[in-house]
Amino acid sequence: MSNGNADINENKGKKGGKPLLIVCALIIIVLLAVIIEVLLGKQKTDDKPKRNVVVNEDNAEDVAEDLFNHETVKPGTYEVRMNSTWNFKDGTSASENAYVENVPANTNDVYFDVELSDTEETIYESPVIPRGSHLEAITLDKELEAGTYDCVLTYHLIDEDQNTVSTLRMGLTVMVEN
Repeated sequence: MSNGNADINENKGKKGGKPLLIVCALIIIVLLAVIIEVLLGKQKTDDKPKRNVVVNEDNAEDVAEDLFNHETVKPGTYEVRMNSTWNFKDGTSASENAYVENVPANTNDVYFDVELSDTEETIYESPVIPRGSHLEAITLDKELEAGTYDCVLTYHLIDEDQNTVSTLRMGLTVMVEN
């Protein structure tokens, strides 16, 4: 009989260890996912934020496989050097002080769009500004009447194929005198 009890106790130990191994594996996978995310600085290429993925014992292998096989883009950084208020004599003239620079220390070329905050209407689309270059004497694409306009300037950090790798949004005030 002692042999039968030993087999039962041995089987109980094996069954109790399996859930513990699954939990440990899940913890390791989640930690690896966090480390990979931080080290690679995965960038989103669309405006819709991605949500976290639930990891459980049913999908742990699939989630880990997706993480390791997913293509990533090198992270972009951008030092902003620009005026936060642009003054225009009238709605069709070049600005007297608009200035945007893509400093040489930045990692990507950029372009930017300016939208009116209240209507999200685009009033300016810039050309690509290579690292180390700047843009000044900007003339808006849309004629504005005299007034002060709250705007959003959205930088698009791009790769060598002009695909957006990251965006940065800044507040901007546009003032038109006449």
